[in-house]
Amino acid sequence: MTEALAAYREAVAGAVLTRRIGRVRELGGLSVQVEHLDATVGEICTIWPRKAPGLAAGMVAPVLAEVVGVRAGHLALMPYGSVQGLAAGCEVVAQGQQPQIAVSDELLGRVIDGFGLPLDGRPAPMAGALRPLRAAPINPMERPRISRVLETGVRAIDSLLTLGQGQRVGIFAGSGVGKSTLLGMVARHVKADVDVIALIGERGREVKEFIDKQLGEQGLQRCVVVVSASDQPALARLRAAYAALAIAEHFRDQGKQVLLTMDSITRFAMARREVGLAAGEPPTARGYTPSVFAELPQLCERCGTSPSGGSITALMTVLVEGDDMNEPVSDNMRAILDGHIVLSRQLAHAGQYPAIDVLQSASRVMPDITSPTHRELAVETVKQIAMLERNRQLVDIGAYERGSNAQLDFALAHQPRLLEWLRQREGGVAMAQGLGALAEIFRGPVEAPRPKVRKA
Repeated sequence: MTEALAAYREAVAGAVLTRRIGRVRELGGLSVQVEHLDATVGEICTIWPRKAPGLAAGMVAPVLAEVVGVRAGHLALMPYGSVQGLAAGCEVVAQGQQPQIAVSDELLGRVIDGFGLPLDGRPAPMAGALRPLRAAPINPMERPRISRVLETGVRAIDSLLTLGQGQRVGIFAGSGVGKSTLLGMVARHVKADVDVIALIGERGREVKEFIDKQLGEQGLQRCVVVVSASDQPALARLRAAYAALAIAEHFRDQGKQVLLTMDSITRFAMARREVGLAAGEPPTARGYTPSVFAELPQLCERCGTSPSGGSITALMTVLVEGDDMNEPVSDNMRAILDGHIVLSRQLAHAGQYPAIDVLQSASRVMPDITSPTHRELAVETVKQIAMLERNRQLVDIGAYERGSNAQLDFALAHQPRLLEWLRQREGGVAMAQGLGALAEIFRGPVEAPRPKVRKA
């Protein structure tokens, strides 16, 4: 009898006895203005559209929305889906929960959306524990220092811009310079336990192409791909980014080394700008609202090392508008991240893929995780590349006479093999192998050509 009463008490305690209801007052652009609703910012609500004539009552599906702003006398909501069928007077019900997602190991090898629903045509993954999308970052004093190298399989990155497990790195490039190709190369060959890939605001065509061509069936097995296409509302794109981060935290807490790849953080910022403008924020630099520059570091700080022994290494692409490296998002991200890899359109046009501009790129943790021999070799290589770049115009126009500068002669003598080393069609090159090939280029003395003697 006692057990039966306990079950009844539990059912009564969990029952919803009251509902907080409001009404749609106004629909304007991307936001829905709701009056008489008691809800908090970030709370999930359902908006019930009007029933179309001839449609059964059970066929009307509610629209999920999130509270994004509080104004005098009403709330500003943004929907996760289409607003077709909504009108003034529609009922709005507060759900009493903040955004969450179910996480489990069943997500490996799956392609899902920001709600955890499958996009790959397979049954829904088995539900697991619920994690909040906006969790608090780890205490900075509890984070172990980055001490282990993360091998990506890309020679130029592993040798000259070495990354560590738990580092946050940005890939900065304009459109069409090879960001997605480089990400796919890294995703297939990186030495990590789990790879969580967030495709934010991607073209629908490129999603399938990226999974089939860049990842492949073998690469997908250890990946979780979270997709929000470009035609989805801004709030859905934001949710996909936070869902990918929550999934990465799930595997990190198990002590696993996780690579979080986000393409792109710029589209995340654009989506946040849309939400901020709809909530009534004032636009600042290039129309970006203040919340954009407050939310970017919050997103990045949730990555890194963890007391559990696991880590989240973040690899985020930054779409540089008009190839302007000083535009607001790029400038802000360089200050937040632990390193940046710049892809050059000029190098891409010259046929160098991946088009990594070593002179403009940097890894801030490389000195702490590499050996002295490795660092000396990297410094020598960068020195030679800088020498070639500094005198490129002089050499191209034929104004330089060999023998005038011994250091430049040395760099020119090694240039063909060095450029061939920087080019890489496929990933998967071990770090030791890449360093050995680089050392072989500079091994042994190179006899510089004798200066030409002009006849009198």
